[in-house]
Amino acid sequence: MTKPAATPAPRIRVLSSVDDAHVRQLADVLVDCVEGGASVSFMLPLTRERALAFWRHVAEGVAGGERALLVAEDAQGIVGTVQLVLAQPENQPHRAEVSKMLVHRRARRQGIGALLMQAAEQLALEYGKTLLVLDTSSAEAERLYARLGWMRVGVVPGYALLPGGEPCDTTYFYRTLPDQRVAPQVR
Repeated sequence: MTKPAATPAPRIRVLSSVDDAHVRQLADVLVDCVEGGASVSFMLPLTRERALAFWRHVAEGVAGGERALLVAEDAQGIVGTVQLVLAQPENQPHRAEVSKMLVHRRARRQGIGALLMQAAEQLALEYGKTLLVLDTSSAEAERLYARLGWMRVGVVPGYALLPGGEPCDTTYFYRTLPDQRVAPQVR
């Protein structure tokens, strides 16, 4: 008896430019997540046109250097994504916000969220960011972030709405990354 072939691990990569094919696949992930109940700034019904417009706007931010976009891909295409919002006020050059960490329902429970978050942290360091912040309304995401070493700050009750219109609490997290700049040697 032969074993079935193992499914290859998804590939995580940074999109330095976002083309129409990426936008369409990212829109599929966003629509799936919102239809699955994710509170990620959109209400039901989320039309394909609105999802496409959102990702086109993100593509502009990537092109302008205001955002970094990471994707997880499997044999069928993009199954997950996360963004680093790099453009911060001038008194916060060391900080980035982690935004829209999404994994398509068909690809969940395979470690993709953890891989995306670890890649986002590494990329943040490459940009010289040593403090990351994020918020979530998902208990599952909270467990992931805590497992990855993120510190829970607190909860704001009724902060946002779930896609169906019900109020939900939002939990804030931060993560301090090691400052990898070389310190000057004192003699």
